[in-house]
Amino acid sequence: MSAPNSANATQTPSHAADRLLAAISSIGSPVCVGIDPVLERLPACLTPSSNNFQAAISAITSFTQGILEAVAGIVPCVKFQSACFERYGHLGVKALEQLISHAKQQSLQVILDAKRGDIGISADHYAAAAFEQSQQSSDWITINSYFGRDGIEPFLRNGCGAFCLVRTSNPSSDHLQSQELVSGETVAQRVASMVAEIGTDSIGDCGYSSLGAVVGATKPRELAALRELMPQQIFLVPGFGAQGGTVDDIRPCFSADGKGALITASRSVIYAFNASDDDWKTPITEAAKALADQIAEVV
Repeated sequence: MSAPNSANATQTPSHAADRLLAAISSIGSPVCVGIDPVLERLPACLTPSSNNFQAAISAITSFTQGILEAVAGIVPCVKFQSACFERYGHLGVKALEQLISHAKQQSLQVILDAKRGDIGISADHYAAAAFEQSQQSSDWITINSYFGRDGIEPFLRNGCGAFCLVRTSNPSSDHLQSQELVSGETVAQRVASMVAEIGTDSIGDCGYSSLGAVVGATKPRELAALRELMPQQIFLVPGFGAQGGTVDDIRPCFSADGKGALITASRSVIYAFNASDDDWKTPITEAAKALADQIAEVV
């Protein structure tokens, strides 16, 4: 029995949370770069000369490959905004698959930010699209919580993880998520309790579940309560940087052991260059390093 155990010790963890936390430990900072490419914001040297989908997705692919190469070894994880690719139809979806493969070749953990939400066979299909494409498969996907357990469990597949929307960073989320229920808890707190309950069935060796939670950095007064309700969930934390979230705002996202949260930034990193820069990758690398160093000080 000792030989198989020894071999397993050198293999990549099979549990999504174990794999993500191992990557964070290796890099030394729990940060994620969001990849949200917008054609109009690309470096001037990549601006396509033709106004068609093929030229647009070619430019976006070159830009995204440059981002991945600029941040590899500096951050443990990237998050692809699926909508930025899906808008270009089958060409965009094909490019997204290829770029996910490229990210994995760079030893980056991959989150597919698709915010899927459905039940039954539809949810199964969405999960298969995210997780069953070999080298193009994601490690995690973002999902909607509105369907409850029926819309969550189909995404909790072996070796895969899901970040469930709990408390989002957009301003209008207050109109729903902060509303108080008869029980005295808010809608977000009720969702948090549900996520914690469902997540108990998929705890890894690290003590965290493969069902995580999206919790925005722009809601700092609520973070401590949500962490208490979800002690075994990894928080995916948008809203840091360009959206206004600060270092002090995100501190409550982390558990006492300094783990349990992944801070994500997009625009402040991937658009760190001046549009006229020929060397646009170096500013992205420097911005990723600054982000990683800043968050490392918190934990």
